[in-house]
Amino acid sequence: MKNLSLRRTIRRYSDREVSEEMLHRLFAAAARTQTMGNLQLYSVVVTRSAEQKALLAPAHFNQPMVEGAPVVLTICADFRRTTRWCEERQATPGYDNFLSFINAATDALLFTQTFCNLADEEGLGYCYLGTTVYMPDRIIDVLRLPRLVMPVATLTVGWPAEEPPLSDRLEVASFVHDEVYHDYTPELIDAFYTAKEQLPENQDFVKVNGKATLAQVFTDCRYTKRDNEAMSATLIAALRRQGFMDVEH
Repeated sequence: MKNLSLRRTIRRYSDREVSEEMLHRLFAAAARTQTMGNLQLYSVVVTRSAEQKALLAPAHFNQPMVEGAPVVLTICADFRRTTRWCEERQATPGYDNFLSFINAATDALLFTQTFCNLADEEGLGYCYLGTTVYMPDRIIDVLRLPRLVMPVATLTVGWPAEEPPLSDRLEVASFVHDEVYHDYTPELIDAFYTAKEQLPENQDFVKVNGKATLAQVFTDCRYTKRDNEAMSATLIAALRRQGFMDVEH
């Protein structure tokens, strides 16, 4: 397997086609990943047309790679297929609830990560769009997702037209806890975050945003409490719309 320590997020792509044969081969291999009850609680919507990409772009804050990539993959938590199977086989499904969404979302994200690893091996580039759960209603409408299908991840995929620098990562000691969770003291926060804060690109990030610390950039500019609360409400409403949070439950 390609060395994951060299993995890069790719946002610019060449005009080279990503063949349907290659995608389906990677999908088949990724389907060998872990799945709850061997149910494979996910579906993938493949978007190639410029028209569909243009419709999806606003849901991802019009990030240019959505329309610039040859392929956009929307990975969905999908309990509809399993529900329909049960209904057609004299079984009574009970998957219109939040736990079922969590199970399907876990399946979908495991599939997504496995696909990414396989894409790396092929030399493909991709960008994982966390914006998928910010404005899910638009994605639901554009992709015509039925009840019990919820978008949880998006990948833009293509052949790289850039080689960006590697992004930094926290050291292993910062996230591994032996036996029980050990809370973070001020000293540990200093030990784990000082190197990140001292990177020239992060110091520039602080400066251009007019903040005193890197943490303030995240709390005040990138992921604010107000935005998080608003998008949480939107996400919960979309889960209700798709049947995963029936108010009667």
